[in-house]
Amino acid sequence: MPSNIHYRTCNLCEAMCGLAIETEGSEILSIKGDKQDPFSKGHICPKAMGLKDIYLDKDRLKRPVKRTENGWVEISWEEAYAEVVANLIKIQEAHGKNSVGVYLGNPVVHNSGTMLSGASFYKTLKTKYRYSATSVDQLPHHFASYYMFGHQFLMPVPDIDRTQFILILGGNPLASNGSIMTAPDIKNRLKAIQKNGGKIVVIDPRKTETAKLANEHLSIKPGTDVYLLLGLIAVIFEEGMVNLGRLEEFTDGLESIKKLVNQFSLDNIESITGVSAEEVKSLAKEFCAAKTAVVYGRMGVSVQAHGGHCQWLVNVINIITGNLDNPGGAMFTTPAFDLLAPERAGHRGKWFSKTRKLPEFNGELPVCTMAEDILNQEGEDSIKAMVTVAGNPILSTPNGNQLEKAFDSLDFMVSFDIYINETTRFANIILPPTTGLETSHYDLVFNIFAVRDVSKFSEALFPPSEGAKHDYEIFKELTDKMNAAQGVETGKKYMTPNQKIDLGLKYGHYGMQASDDSVFSGLSLETLKDKPHGIDLGGLKSRLPNRLFTENKRIALAPEIFLEDIKRILTDYNQLLNKTNNQLYLIGRRNLRTNNSWMHNSERLVKNNKCTLLMHPIDATGLSLNDNDTVTVETSVGKVSIPIEITEDIMKGVVSIPHGWGHNRNNTQMEIANQNPGVSINDLTDDQRIDELTGNAVLNGVPVKVY
Repeated sequence: MPSNIHYRTCNLCEAMCGLAIETEGSEILSIKGDKQDPFSKGHICPKAMGLKDIYLDKDRLKRPVKRTENGWVEISWEEAYAEVVANLIKIQEAHGKNSVGVYLGNPVVHNSGTMLSGASFYKTLKTKYRYSATSVDQLPHHFASYYMFGHQFLMPVPDIDRTQFILILGGNPLASNGSIMTAPDIKNRLKAIQKNGGKIVVIDPRKTETAKLANEHLSIKPGTDVYLLLGLIAVIFEEGMVNLGRLEEFTDGLESIKKLVNQFSLDNIESITGVSAEEVKSLAKEFCAAKTAVVYGRMGVSVQAHGGHCQWLVNVINIITGNLDNPGGAMFTTPAFDLLAPERAGHRGKWFSKTRKLPEFNGELPVCTMAEDILNQEGEDSIKAMVTVAGNPILSTPNGNQLEKAFDSLDFMVSFDIYINETTRFANIILPPTTGLETSHYDLVFNIFAVRDVSKFSEALFPPSEGAKHDYEIFKELTDKMNAAQGVETGKKYMTPNQKIDLGLKYGHYGMQASDDSVFSGLSLETLKDKPHGIDLGGLKSRLPNRLFTENKRIALAPEIFLEDIKRILTDYNQLLNKTNNQLYLIGRRNLRTNNSWMHNSERLVKNNKCTLLMHPIDATGLSLNDNDTVTVETSVGKVSIPIEITEDIMKGVVSIPHGWGHNRNNTQMEIANQNPGVSINDLTDDQRIDELTGNAVLNGVPVKVY
């Protein structure tokens, strides 16, 4: 039998690398980079082989299972649908619409089928209790974009291919492949900056893989990035380097920023951050002197007590130096399928969490409130049931042990997932959709964050296994049955995800109504099917002010909601100046071979992928610890035992545990993950510690004891 080559996009992380998969019948012979993909040009990372591993995984569920006293048993789809609908309806009739909660995991945005079909089902529940991985990750980005530019998804992306200077705070793109900066082959893209005479500076408590490549690495104390950013802005004003360029015509609030930064001194910032006043001055001057420059702040600056202010100030620096919406700076994409409709712009404070009364943002409550709101059964609006979709929040959200207790207390739980993992083991019913190579795919989200405008559709490689169903088929059946049970007549014609993609492309920037000067016009699903390697739509283009969603089509440089919260920054500022202790602080980290918790059942990806505690030699000596010793790490909410790895790559006073591990819970059915359990960093993080501005979780700068 002759072999065939199948071309598709890898959807295991944000990079959107093109793959060339050689098959013979149902056997996968090889997975290589697609050299004809105009975006990735043949690059792939080790995770690409994970697509084969997931497809062949004997632990992967393919048909519904039900938890019984005698263990998990396979049931028919009709029985599963009937049980799910009957239980959700029964609970909501007895306790109200808000008695059911929903949690959406990170893989949802990696799957166009779930993205385009799940919402109809969630809407049938009409619950205010909706949570997602957003508030343990990029919520501060959305928050800043909503208040500054008018839309939560109008997030600037580093124009990395044309910049001469990139300042990276709390990001490690060599491990993440770029994040909110979709950039396949990121290592060579960064090296190209250096080859062209440009400079890379990384600011991070750890000498990350990216920091080792950079021209300069500055260590910073965890959780203090907001003060460094304020210091950089202060120098830009003091040295007369403010230059908005054409942005000045439609930007408000410059004087408010100048007044704000005058409250902070560089000497005090040095004391708080560990970055010297001279280094701050030099960095600001180099940045402003560069022909093109961009500040990129990512996960590390988002998941701290002032994460919202960090992402706001990152934007401020790019704006006041004229590097927003200009080539080589921070730019906005022109995606072929555009999610930036006015109705998706966002909102805040329409309702609040039960226990702490924290406001929703764009219809989601902070995930840090999920466990406490489930456990709080006093009064009205008590959560009795949960729906989880492609998520493992016990490992990925703060205080996993408390969340275990919360899920265990529920009357009913249904999970859309392909594994019996640390979270789904609490479900009564698990509904597994097809995945990876059995599904077609179009990247809806990551094209919004790509460093070039591209478009590509991937056909399914294999048909579904016997008895398996696609995500959109599952959601459609449940939606129809929920509506029927509630006597709701929708009257809407059902569209498959591919039909929605086709419609979005046809009415998008490059579709039927594209202007004559468009790079490409007439784009549709059929067009993309004829272009299996994808289409390059060109480099990022200046889009402002027309792309703004603010009512006055102006940039709000100093939104009132950020200014009102400066008191909290000043309070912490004064407390940090007076703090003299030897406290250790915990940060997370990521490995190129993994992606959160859901890639650990691949033997080739967990091989040589260690879950260790990184510690500086001086700290280890002070605690009489040696390399490979097993130590206890303890916080106010829990403790774990973990091997120590002593290295000068971590800043003194800081320790690090990788994210996504902790496969040592009972009753899971992921054999390889269980053999390589590691520990969960989120058994140490506190659900009560949040960025009070945005509601995002605080995962970095967690005080710990090590012994």
